[in-house]
Amino acid sequence: MVNKLSQTNSLVLVIDVQDKLVNMLEKDTIVSKTAKLVEAAKILQIPVVVTEQYPKGLGNTVAPVIDSMPADCSVFEKVSFSALESEEIADKIKSYGKKQIVICGIETHICVHQTTAALIEAGYDVYVIKDACASRNKYEFKQGIEAMSQNGAKISCLEIALFEWLGSAKHPNFKEVQTLIK
Repeated sequence: MVNKLSQTNSLVLVIDVQDKLVNMLEKDTIVSKTAKLVEAAKILQIPVVVTEQYPKGLGNTVAPVIDSMPADCSVFEKVSFSALESEEIADKIKSYGKKQIVICGIETHICVHQTTAALIEAGYDVYVIKDACASRNKYEFKQGIEAMSQNGAKISCLEIALFEWLGSAKHPNFKEVQTLIK
């Protein structure tokens, strides 16, 4: 069976793309890719949920991602590594009734990995946008991606997700979404 993202059945979950965490990374790629993913979700009316790990110490979500968010986007503070440990976040995700969770963020091997495992355990199909994920250490990043894949997550990338959501060049938002990756 082929697994493909559906625009009508997706939710985007952005994990901890925050000031102090981003500053420890090769930030241009993760910030750019995450902002494009969120902007595409806004264009396609796909819900977006954003988490911030201990924002008092790590800062808030970076400006390019905030600027791309839909007006009704929910931003949640968390202290657990898995976003689903927060009943408020878990309930918000569930309230949308979407089966496919498209996830990205920092740190791949900790918060993204633990959230992905909890989502899979809760029965969601999880799509990890690898080029919109990061860890401070490349080895840990690689291990996080491998662990998520072994747990049943689908490892993808920004362009695959965008074009699966569009389905064809005849989609009414094709040109607008395509502009994000040119």
